[in-house]
Amino acid sequence: MGKIHEVVKWPEPVLAQKAAPVTVFDSKLKQLAEEMFESMYVAQGIGLAAPQIALSQRMFVIDVSFKKNPDDRLVFINPEIIARKGKQVEEEGCLSLPEIREKVERAAWVKARAQDVHGNWFEIEGDELLARAIQHELDHLDGVLFIDRLSRLKRDLVMRRIRKMIKNGEW
Repeated sequence: MGKIHEVVKWPEPVLAQKAAPVTVFDSKLKQLAEEMFESMYVAQGIGLAAPQIALSQRMFVIDVSFKKNPDDRLVFINPEIIARKGKQVEEEGCLSLPEIREKVERAAWVKARAQDVHGNWFEIEGDELLARAIQHELDHLDGVLFIDRLSRLKRDLVMRRIRKMIKNGEW
């Protein structure tokens, strides 16, 4: 088992930056992908983006089955969404925003293009939870958190709650 990375929390600056493209596909990258899955499982998440472990790289991992189905373990490197349809509004959470859950509007279906750990390009289609996870993690690579997608009023309420938790040493 590799290193377990600590998930950084808002307002860590790396979470607000646009991540750099991955250009080297080597054994270190493969190892990082494995460590990201392990770190995500330890943190009880179904998705984890590199910026969330303080690495400004365009890479994320997703496992919507949370270890139940090995085929659901997906690694996205230098991803982009090439098509989207419909809309879904569901509650979202984020490992970098513990205890914060809010309804967010996303596309109901997406088609994404990305590279795997070997640098090979692939396309994948996803709906419901997978579509939401891809959009959420891709946002991280652009320095966007799900709270940035809330109405101003909701976002202000969330920020107030976070600041209170920080003040009380609970964050």
